[in-house]
Amino acid sequence: MSGSRSRSRRSSANNRRKGSPLWGYAFLSPAAILFLIFILGPFVVAIILSFFSWDLLTPATFSGVDNFVKLFSDPLLPQVMGNTFLFALASIVTHIIGGLLLALAVNRVMNKVVSYFLRAAVFFPFLISWAAVSLLWKYVLDPTFGPVAYYAQQIGITMPDWFTDPAWALPGIIGIDFWHTIGFTFIIMLAGLQSVPKELTEAAKTDGANSWQVFWNVTIPLMSPTLFFATVITFLGAFQIFDPMQIITQGGPDGSTTTIIMYLYQQGFQAFQVGYASAVAIVVFVIMMLVTLLQFWGAKKWVYQQ
Repeated sequence: MSGSRSRSRRSSANNRRKGSPLWGYAFLSPAAILFLIFILGPFVVAIILSFFSWDLLTPATFSGVDNFVKLFSDPLLPQVMGNTFLFALASIVTHIIGGLLLALAVNRVMNKVVSYFLRAAVFFPFLISWAAVSLLWKYVLDPTFGPVAYYAQQIGITMPDWFTDPAWALPGIIGIDFWHTIGFTFIIMLAGLQSVPKELTEAAKTDGANSWQVFWNVTIPLMSPTLFFATVITFLGAFQIFDPMQIITQGGPDGSTTTIIMYLYQQGFQAFQVGYASAVAIVVFVIMMLVTLLQFWGAKKWVYQQ
């Protein structure tokens, strides 16, 4: 009896230890530590630095809100923000429409081998680094020795100077971004499309609805959470675009491809205005948060929750 009671006490103690919240904190601690070091910590430091003037070489001096006043009075800010929002809007429109059309086309392929091949082919460019993609397309679209300009000339077509003409530089990079990242949106759309219950689409067809009516009145409402998710993710990614501008155009010509993140980089790592760059970072965070909250508010009116 004493041995049974001893085993019972040990079992109860083990159960209490297993049920202790300390185990949960122990498992969460690696992620929490990484969050503090790489996200929350730098964010707090950026807020503090935005109220200082610091060039990395001399001691920082408190400047109050001077960095924010300088930012909002900067004559370059309207062009920079215009480029950024134009790129983000173009990315959302092209990715949502293009990703949905590709998903619809691939989803209709009945042969599984062909379907897997098409999925891999569309998604593959997304796996390539931005540096490689930028250098590749900078060569392909070069007006002097690029293959596109050469073959276009052979059939009598004059190609624009994609990266030296202010009217074509940003559209050219929008097209490169579409080629590189459409695979991610395509996979999201395909997953959302395949989650639509076939019973509902077949019931709509039985009631006399044609293909367009089924798509617009059944498929799109049921895919609205997927469309909303893709819109938010695309905006957040596009608003932070930096790599192709830096590698291909360096923000030119005439600032036509300078985005807000590139402007932040120029101020912080080229002009060494760390406090001013921190103020730019805070403004970027606020804009992204407000636009995202606006998207969530608008989602209540068009996103269908099953």
